[in-house]
Amino acid sequence: MTIASSISKIEKLNRFISALDRLLSERGNPGSPGFLDRVGRLMSELIREDDWLPDSYTVPHPQYYQQYCLHRDPQNRFSVVSFVWGPGQATPIHDHTIWGVIGMLRGQEHSQRYRIGADGVPVLDGPLEVLSPGDTSIVSPHHGDIHKVLNACHDQVSISIHVYGGDIGATKRHVFPPEGGPAKEFISGYSTPVLQ
Repeated sequence: MTIASSISKIEKLNRFISALDRLLSERGNPGSPGFLDRVGRLMSELIREDDWLPDSYTVPHPQYYQQYCLHRDPQNRFSVVSFVWGPGQATPIHDHTIWGVIGMLRGQEHSQRYRIGADGVPVLDGPLEVLSPGDTSIVSPHHGDIHKVLNACHDQVSISIHVYGGDIGATKRHVFPPEGGPAKEFISGYSTPVLQ
């Protein structure tokens, strides 16, 4: 790959980051009506073509999914992450505690939402969501924040691009045991250093 083509690829991500920065500066409150829909439109534009993500941020791990940080906003308003899933890899049932928009870049993911029952047991909350390239989805404490995700492809890597309303790698979140019981707090971190 030439230096010029590398810069061109990164420019697509930079345009997304700049547009999101402007949206946050103009709208001020991410909870305002239509905000997540606007972020979803920006995400749709970013994932419309699968030609910009650097190869080093597409590498799967043989045992578990990778969470590569592509950008962290200096004001901690958002982070952009590529999730790389080897065949059959999945998350536990978990939450985010902040808003997020997910865009499917490559392969296919299944996402199943949950709610926590009165007895502490996770209960299915709606149908299985299937994300294919070009599809987007929203998570937030106000739109359904608890789910389990898995790579629906048994013979290929799947990659989704996520933007979150904070530094997701440093955010305290929770894993919910499928049999119930107390939620377990965790901080995910990242698989590699920040791209920019």
